[in-house]
Amino acid sequence: MGYIAIKGGETAIEEAIKLLDYLRTQNSTESPLSLETIRHQLHFLHSRVLSEGGLYHPELASLAIKQSAGDTLEAAFYLRAYRSTRPRLGETPLHNGKAIRLIRRISAAFKDIPGGQMLGPTSDYLQRLFRFELLDESPDTFRKIAKSWLKETPYEILPTTFPKVLDSLRQEGLLPPFIEHYQPPFDITREPLIFPVSRSAALATMARAETGSILAIAYSNMRGYGDIHPTVAELRVGYLPIQLPHPVTGELIEIGEVLMTECEVIAMYELDENKGKPTFGLGYGACFGHNEVKAIAMAILDRALQKGTKQGPSNPSEDPEFVLLHIDGIESMGFASHYKMPHYVTFQSDLDRLRTTQNNYKDEK
Repeated sequence: MGYIAIKGGETAIEEAIKLLDYLRTQNSTESPLSLETIRHQLHFLHSRVLSEGGLYHPELASLAIKQSAGDTLEAAFYLRAYRSTRPRLGETPLHNGKAIRLIRRISAAFKDIPGGQMLGPTSDYLQRLFRFELLDESPDTFRKIAKSWLKETPYEILPTTFPKVLDSLRQEGLLPPFIEHYQPPFDITREPLIFPVSRSAALATMARAETGSILAIAYSNMRGYGDIHPTVAELRVGYLPIQLPHPVTGELIEIGEVLMTECEVIAMYELDENKGKPTFGLGYGACFGHNEVKAIAMAILDRALQKGTKQGPSNPSEDPEFVLLHIDGIESMGFASHYKMPHYVTFQSDLDRLRTTQNNYKDEK
């Protein structure tokens, strides 16, 4: 009897997996999504999966989105699982955000910044109204959009790098001095989080956090369960050149570039322990892909966690253990999904205890 139940369960599972493919292909008149279509036309979804998966592989991120039918948590899970099977061939040196080839760069702290504001591609200034012409967008119309933009937009040669907004504030003594003190970054893929954790461990955890969860906790700080009150000093989106030492000569060579979002926020001033004078506090956020909300939320929480580490947490957003153990989408999804698994034995035990308690209650009455 037990053998029949097991075989029946296996068959049901196999059919459930087949149904996922049927769900994706049930309208046979449609064309399958290409990986390039997903990468370009679902730009922000693609970026989100890159970030939360913690692996910069644009092609596999597109495949993960296609295979998971657009479920971002499942898609990120595919990337994480794949990454765990790959050997580590080397480590890059430290990279500076100044080297990012920018497609967008803004500051909310100053109107005029060195190099100028660069709005770039953004929906910040759109009215949230439907563009109904997209309902029946022909391939010709689709192609004309890019062609007309390239034809009508004047081409300007941009500088290869832009100075950081924070550099001028640091020169004025309004920010803590930058201290060159290199420590090997904490590897969250190989070492467990044991509290208290280093700042690099916190930043690495937040860099691949689920966007909604990190935003929710940062929002609690913005609403009053915290005291950060940040101003975005600089928000950058662009392609960061990646360098590795040449295997023979040892010289650094560029091997490619990754799309990244970087954010630096200025927080309320505080007393500098070294100089004894007040300076602004800083928060930093960076993640794969084009994901500005996540980078801003990360920078706010970075500042909040620094404050909580120094002074002791006064709210959840300043508690490293609370924040870092609750923002990983893969872990959160796994724990929530496990409730769908069979709990027959434990629930039967709960039923028996409740029935016994109710019978004893009746007898006492």
